[in-house]
Amino acid sequence: MGERELIIVGAGPAGLSAALYASRMGLDTLVLDRGLAGGLLLEIPRLENYPGFPEGISGPELAKLMVEHAKGYGAEVRELEEVVELQLSGDVKEARTRKGAYRAKAIIIATGSFHRKLGVPGEEEFRGRGVSYCGLCDGPFFRGKRVLVVGGGNAAATTALLLADLASQVFLVHRRDQLRAEAVLARRLAEKGVELILNSELVEIYGDQLVRGVRIRNKRTGEVRELAVDGVFIQVGEVPNSELAARAGVAVDERGYIITDHRQRTNLPGVLAAGDVTNHPVKQVATAVGQGAVAAVEAYGLIRRPYWFR
Repeated sequence: MGERELIIVGAGPAGLSAALYASRMGLDTLVLDRGLAGGLLLEIPRLENYPGFPEGISGPELAKLMVEHAKGYGAEVRELEEVVELQLSGDVKEARTRKGAYRAKAIIIATGSFHRKLGVPGEEEFRGRGVSYCGLCDGPFFRGKRVLVVGGGNAAATTALLLADLASQVFLVHRRDQLRAEAVLARRLAEKGVELILNSELVEIYGDQLVRGVRIRNKRTGEVRELAVDGVFIQVGEVPNSELAARAGVAVDERGYIITDHRQRTNLPGVLAAGDVTNHPVKQVATAVGQGAVAAVEAYGLIRRPYWFR
């Protein structure tokens, strides 16, 4: 049974920020993640709105810097060690993995989110055979081919821009009459020759061994058209990865996001949450980092009880 002062579940931007602040304040801090440290940062081709990087920085590069920074102050980051059960009701919290169990006086849940699926015919059948949720991971496989991106936000626009430098032709389909992406990204889509298909929705993905095409319905006319493509990149948002916390008694809202107050406290004493798994309305790397810092300071107060803590 590993004894720590603080356990952080999740090594995305929120978890790594919390690890940095907590370890720098002297807390014996353990970070556990089922995957590689960085979370969805590892799938972002380029961040152009993270403070301090006017020329932009890739998600993997930023994740590497965050991990090194947290480890530099003594945080222990364990990758590929998934937490399968949480016990949060007592004064001492417990996180169980398949490798062991760890106890701490406080815990921060920073489990982030996972990609939302469309639920259309062919999506599951062709996953990994033309259907992808990560342009940075799979884009190079579609060099010189025709691809479709689904979505209208910054993630979809960024993915389409990345693919525009690889694929022979990039289409972007969005169900509304205008994109939700930032104006600067929308301008770049036009400059890169990305063809927008607005007021439309993807209704089917088809092929043989690999994706060969899609069917798209115009929401105004009801007309269904076929489009020959080799790849489909789905970027329609995320779903909070909160099931583990909810099973342990952490309160979530109607959409599954963990409910926190302005100090990142949940309904359970000694249990904090930060990042995309929470009900904070803005889902950005910068806000996740900020929430992680707040959660770490709160955890320090709970554990060490300094004179100023209330």
